[in-house]
Amino acid sequence: MAPRRAAVLRDDDRSLREHLIATAERMIAATGATGLTVRAIARAAGVADGVLYNHFADKEELLAAALRAHVDTVRSGMDPLPAAGTGDLAANLRAYLDHGLALHRAILPAFTGLLGQPAVLARFADGDQGGDWRAELAAYLAAERDLGRLAPTADVDTAVALASGVCHEVVLSTMFPHAASPRVPTEAVVTAILHGIA
Repeated sequence: MAPRRAAVLRDDDRSLREHLIATAERMIAATGATGLTVRAIARAAGVADGVLYNHFADKEELLAAALRAHVDTVRSGMDPLPAAGTGDLAANLRAYLDHGLALHRAILPAFTGLLGQPAVLARFADGDQGGDWRAELAAYLAAERDLGRLAPTADVDTAVALASGVCHEVVLSTMFPHAASPRVPTEAVVTAILHGIA
């Protein structure tokens, strides 16, 4: 005889674990992760507090899974990135940079709410990193280099660090109330990466 489904899932195909992750993800997306408690997640999910520990080793595991789900949800709503060997190189790099900026704007607030919880961030980093924008940009640039559309000596890692740094600078500065927002036109960043600075 199959075990009875939880009352909150009677009309839902998800498992209780998936329901808990989705609930925590919704809460992170709506209000961030600062002060998010097991009790608040359980109440929002419609279950008793202790139920979470039947499906997760601890709160950190649940929050890391919810954070991964949040990133995946944001990524799924974004346009696909250009493939190597297609289109104009500068336009493609601009698309990657615009994608990175949009992604960082959408997900960094959730991460900043977890800065005081390094165990959650460590669990997130240890998990499946599929859909990592930095890795995708690095793979794209390496493929363009292999195709001969970038110089054979092109330093892909430094180009990725520059693009990522721009995303962090632009987005993080908006989180400080009196900080001046840097104005870094995407076109200028693309030119600096493609042509280097002498």
